[in-house]
Amino acid sequence: MTVAGPNGAGARTCRSNSNAMASSAPHSPALIEAVITFLEMREPPTLPELRAPLGKLALMRAEHPSLAFYKFLYDEVGQGYHWTERKVLSDRELKGIIEDSQVEIHVLYVGGVPAGFSELDRRQPPEIELCYFGLMPQFIGHRLGGYFLNWTIRHAWACHPSRLWVHTNTLDHPRALPLYQRLGFAPYARRTVYLDPDPNPPRDPD
Repeated sequence: MTVAGPNGAGARTCRSNSNAMASSAPHSPALIEAVITFLEMREPPTLPELRAPLGKLALMRAEHPSLAFYKFLYDEVGQGYHWTERKVLSDRELKGIIEDSQVEIHVLYVGGVPAGFSELDRRQPPEIELCYFGLMPQFIGHRLGGYFLNWTIRHAWACHPSRLWVHTNTLDHPRALPLYQRLGFAPYARRTVYLDPDPNPPRDPD
């Protein structure tokens, strides 16, 4: 999906909590309406670094993750929020993204168990997009979200981007937008789209 960026230019959106198969007007009663909010941060955060809320917690970059592992993270985190954008990619297309050296996938582990992930896309320098961020359902409500997002933001700014941006929508967790704003993101645009809740995944060519 392409939308107008802050200067009117086209901006690539790969994250989603705003899924692919989106349109500006409904084509079918089965489509779901969502309002996307686009947010950006043009300076490093001034908030203090947050302490880890739980013991036995680790953050690790998933280097060259398998498709199965990435799909597990994506499905578990996005299952309640209509995340389908990556599901409409062929395995070849998805593999090309997650194995790109400019795409960073960081996994939060609690007690050795995956609890959530964040995905930073540095393929359009000097900007960085926070494409995906979220926790698995059983780890929501344990003060992990703020800690993990704070860490992800600081990690992104260590690369000295011109801006860090993200978008979320009204199908996300209701605390997602307030959390982004509390940690320094400012809204710059909104758009209503209509999403296909059950798109058919493509097949890789033989």
